[in-house]
Amino acid sequence: MSNLNGVNVDQLVGTINAIKNEPSIADFKFRATTTWINGGHCQTKIQSFRGANIEDESRDKPFVMDGDEPPVLLGENHGPNAVEALLHAMGSCLSVGIVYNGAARGINIKSLNFDIDGDLNLHAFLGLSETERPGYSNIRIKINIDSDAPRDKIEELCKYVEKTSPMMDCIRNPVPVTITIT
Repeated sequence: MSNLNGVNVDQLVGTINAIKNEPSIADFKFRATTTWINGGHCQTKIQSFRGANIEDESRDKPFVMDGDEPPVLLGENHGPNAVEALLHAMGSCLSVGIVYNGAARGINIKSLNFDIDGDLNLHAFLGLSETERPGYSNIRIKINIDSDAPRDKIEELCKYVEKTSPMMDCIRNPVPVTITIT
């Protein structure tokens, strides 16, 4: 078994080959249930998902993520707010992409971290502007990576990951969202 960057490369290659032979293995449906608690505080539970043509049962208990707002936005800091959680999701997705794809390419990653920030104006959220966006107007990501690989290989890896990152795609391209009131 080949292991690089904490990734079982043989299993990774096996998964890729399995998907080539049976494309439906790549179809996943992730789920989350969010419950409002009080004020800006809510709690999201994430446990089950469907993928690789089966209902996954590997999680004995749900992951629990609290969301809230800082006091300046009338919250009590029980957790990051939603737009901060989005920055976490970006960093998490890019981290997996770089580490997994680096392993597949034989690139040893010694250390990796991201400095991520974004600009957001509250005017639209507060109903004070029809022209300002309610979401981020800009997100900046600085990748700090230490590897023995040549710089051009690292740049090639990062460009590939940027192109194939699910979170990057979700941010850069509209995703149809259906809201139903029950």
